[in-house]
Amino acid sequence: MNASELLENSLSSDAGTRQDATQKLESVARENYPAYMITLSTELINENTPSHIRSAAGIALKNALTARDAARQGEYSQRWISLGLETRAKIKQELLMGLGSPNLKAGGVSAQVVAAVAAVELPVNLWPELIEVLLGFVNSQDNTNLKIATLQAIGFICETIKPDILSLRSNEILTAVIHGARKEELSTDVQLAAVSALYNSLEFVRDNFEREGERNYIMQVVCEATQNPSVPVQVAAFECLVRIMSLYYDKMGFYMERALFGLTVLGMKHPEENVALQAVEFWSTVCEEEIDLAIEAAEAQEYGEAPEHESKNFAKTALPEIIPVLLTLLTHQEEDADEDEWNVSMAAGTCLSLLAQAVADTIVPAVIPFIEANIKAQDWHQREAAVMTFGSILDGPDPQVLNPLVAQALPILIDMMSDENLHVKDTTAWTLGRICDLLIQTIKPDVHLHPLVSAFVSGLEDSPRIISNCCWGLMNLADQLGVYFGDDEPIQQESPLTMYFEGIVNALVHVTEKPNNESNFRTSAYEALASYVSHSAQSSLPIVSNVIITILNRMEQLLGMQSELLGPDDRINWNDLQSNFCSVLISVVRRLGHDIQALADRIMTLILRLIQGAGKTSTVLEDAFLVVGYMATALEQNFSPYMQAFLPMLYPALKAHEYTQLCTIAVGIIGDISRALGETSAQYSDAFMNVLFENLQSEVLSRSVKIPILSCFGDIALAIGPSFEPYLETTMTVLQQAGSLQANPSDYEMIDYVNQLREGILEAYVGIVTGFKNTEKSALLIPHISAMMDLIRRALEDEDKTEAAVKLAVGLIGDLADMFPNGEIKEFLLADWVAIALKNKSRLSSDSKKTMRWAREMVKRATA
Repeated sequence: MNASELLENSLSSDAGTRQDATQKLESVARENYPAYMITLSTELINENTPSHIRSAAGIALKNALTARDAARQGEYSQRWISLGLETRAKIKQELLMGLGSPNLKAGGVSAQVVAAVAAVELPVNLWPELIEVLLGFVNSQDNTNLKIATLQAIGFICETIKPDILSLRSNEILTAVIHGARKEELSTDVQLAAVSALYNSLEFVRDNFEREGERNYIMQVVCEATQNPSVPVQVAAFECLVRIMSLYYDKMGFYMERALFGLTVLGMKHPEENVALQAVEFWSTVCEEEIDLAIEAAEAQEYGEAPEHESKNFAKTALPEIIPVLLTLLTHQEEDADEDEWNVSMAAGTCLSLLAQAVADTIVPAVIPFIEANIKAQDWHQREAAVMTFGSILDGPDPQVLNPLVAQALPILIDMMSDENLHVKDTTAWTLGRICDLLIQTIKPDVHLHPLVSAFVSGLEDSPRIISNCCWGLMNLADQLGVYFGDDEPIQQESPLTMYFEGIVNALVHVTEKPNNESNFRTSAYEALASYVSHSAQSSLPIVSNVIITILNRMEQLLGMQSELLGPDDRINWNDLQSNFCSVLISVVRRLGHDIQALADRIMTLILRLIQGAGKTSTVLEDAFLVVGYMATALEQNFSPYMQAFLPMLYPALKAHEYTQLCTIAVGIIGDISRALGETSAQYSDAFMNVLFENLQSEVLSRSVKIPILSCFGDIALAIGPSFEPYLETTMTVLQQAGSLQANPSDYEMIDYVNQLREGILEAYVGIVTGFKNTEKSALLIPHISAMMDLIRRALEDEDKTEAAVKLAVGLIGDLADMFPNGEIKEFLLADWVAIALKNKSRLSSDSKKTMRWAREMVKRATA
């Protein structure tokens, strides 16, 4: 079978034919990669080959060069670079020829493959002439298709390659892109490709945006493109404005006054929905920027500093212009709209919600007249828009401003849960859920709870979307009333929901019995059920016992059906249900604590069966392990009988290095078990420590898992005390090596990682010090004081330090001083930096300040 036939079959509607062709193509790629790549590139540029086969060839080429997984991408890149120079040159030449194809689709696919090759070669200083060649193509006056495909290629390259690699050519790239985007360009296809390429290049033209003249010209071209006769060009231009606002907010004052206010308000009124969507998104982005700036300003004010960046209050200034447009767009709902399909009405609701957070109290008088005029309108569109408006402004304004309005609206909204229109009921349930979540203080138990709970419970018999929102509302009601009335510790005898508890729980259990999960309503019901269990009062515990028996019965029944699962849909449904069961189980275990003992055998038997039956890739496995961790915490020493059966299941999870989340949870369980069993966990510490050391050396395991591993050393040491001695030297060496890692000041991701790493190391040190404190082997730590104090100093002197790290660091100073009160480490504690650190109270919570005061006292005593 030749390449054309295989490519044709890879697009077949018949799954068997398609799979067979794909496997054969993959086999050829493995057996003779050079021939495979040349064959595909030849098919891509063959003007006699049908368009769909050329596209398939291009996609296959791109897939042979790119992968989402970083490790696989590395393999693909190495495989390509290992090709002979001549082979690579031939393929690249054909790809560049493909850009000029009379067939626009083939040119577009060629652009994707050129970018895929560039992403491999440019970072390692190969194909240095590429950008110059592409810029030459853009300036070609006689081949429109070539210009379009080349601009697409430049856009894809800018999207996939780090800005610093292209920085030397940024001026030329920008010039070429802007030239194609001008209104003088005759081809709208060229303009579209150019504006799209500009969108992708915006991040690496920062220097150009710093220069006023260049910035003015870029903004002029983009603003003119929003008025282009071509709708796709208009959409792309507004997308550019959204990105520009996100990247260069502080430079936008001049342009907002001169053009952007007017352009975007007109854009929101555009009859073409895609244009209106982007114009609304522009204002959502403005609000997001100003919300972040308001948070930054509040933090700066708290510490008596000036904020680094100041808000220009674009949203507040534009409020009178944009609010009427957004409110009108809210009434553009479609009766049969797909809830997963983004439309202008949804976008307007989101923007209104962000506006409320950005302008706070100012929004209330701007929307109240609309709500009052429409909440009882005959037309359902207006009723729904009024309720959506009210729900959207609940987060942002001062609760004192909103409280009287909510109190007035609650009876109306509860009545509207009986509205004849599905959309109105759905939005009303969502709004009531928001009130429960954000303004629980407005709900008076003796006045509102009965009608509110009745409305939510009645809604559980409605359509899937309404059921889902009613479950969410009920969950918020339980969570927020629980926080408001402080039901967590200790368990209260009664709570405001006690008289409704059984009815709500039974209604939720009934929802969970339904066979499907449309709009995620069944999962929402299980989440709500977990919340009611978590916040149950003492008098409701018998009902909680019934819930756990129901869940265990269902889990047992479902485990028995595992062999009967027929296809992927059955397996997904099975996994979802088991995850739901686990979430409720966790809530019950946390609520009952040691009282779960009576059901412990049955729970552990079922969970161990679930772990055995779940595949390694299944998220159910993670949920099941979490249940085990909570069981260990609740049962403490009584967890011992389950260790023999559980450990053979724990070790494979600890060694599943490619599954980051599962491995992280498994590491956490070692900590849970160590804390639960205390000194008796020493019999397992050899195995635990060995597997943890192995994991630290793994090149496959994500570095994010290595932080909890370091912290886990502290849990083990704290549990077994001096019995940790055999592991002490190796552990301290590992911690010292890990603590030496420094972050590049410009690499924010690395700064975050180093901060988290230091927190993990400090937690380990605290556990080790506490474990050895007041024992005959405490002197074993003296040789390691220097390394510990060095990390503490660096952590406290770091400009990017977190409060968590500060609290751990000063707490560790106090622990060390408390451990050696007789001057053994006096020279370390009398260092100047220690005194300075223990006096620095700025930017600390009261809890951290309390730790600092204690540490000061300990140091004072140990250095007297």
